[in-house]
Amino acid sequence: MSRIKKYSPAEPVSDLRFVRIEENGEPMVDYLALSPRLVQARPRWQYTRASFLRSGVAERLVNAAEALPASFKLAVVEGWRPPYIQKRLYAAAWNRWRERHPDWSEVQLRRVVNRFTAPLHGRVPPPHSTGAALDVVLADGAGMELDHVSPYENFDPAAFLSDTKGLSDQASQNRAILFEALTKGGLTNYPSEWWHWSYGDQGWAYRTGSPVAIYGPTEPEGWTGVEEDMIEEPLSRAVDRR
Repeated sequence: MSRIKKYSPAEPVSDLRFVRIEENGEPMVDYLALSPRLVQARPRWQYTRASFLRSGVAERLVNAAEALPASFKLAVVEGWRPPYIQKRLYAAAWNRWRERHPDWSEVQLRRVVNRFTAPLHGRVPPPHSTGAALDVVLADGAGMELDHVSPYENFDPAAFLSDTKGLSDQASQNRAILFEALTKGGLTNYPSEWWHWSYGDQGWAYRTGSPVAIYGPTEPEGWTGVEEDMIEEPLSRAVDRR
């Protein structure tokens, strides 16, 4: 950490690679089995999702859910993610940004893509691959996801930042409720993505000034991958059935 001169909200790989990982060996658990106030969010991409987090992260997630007002739940998009899915997600993000900005150089593309989708990097494992990170949104008591982005459209990069300007009153209020509960639970937010939270990974250490991260790459005990997902094609968006 001493080689990092100034915190950047983009949390670049060039900084995170100096955060040492001291793996503590903590197991992963199925977070959906821990509280009725945790539900699975609608899928964003077409692949089979797991529902695992490190036990310490899952405990903090439960604490966050219990800190919510009674009329709300937490809808988790995903916690742990296998590397082959991360690779396909990165390819999809690369293609999406390249289509939007065909004039950008490869260096420009990589800088932006890496900000919103973690690359496979030996010294900086993607946070979801460590079981320390999760994507989560606020839901009502029936488990229906609430508005966090209006008047922006879903997946509009203009609404990605945690301090997005120009949100509707309802979207701002929902984000505030979500952020308060997750922060009380002990999780920290990646400021380039309002939905991305973690504890114990390199991003968490970078945000909090911890000298080390405590979670490195892992996979659930006894877990086997889904063969039909183990392909090279970029991920495709899931159909939004709301």
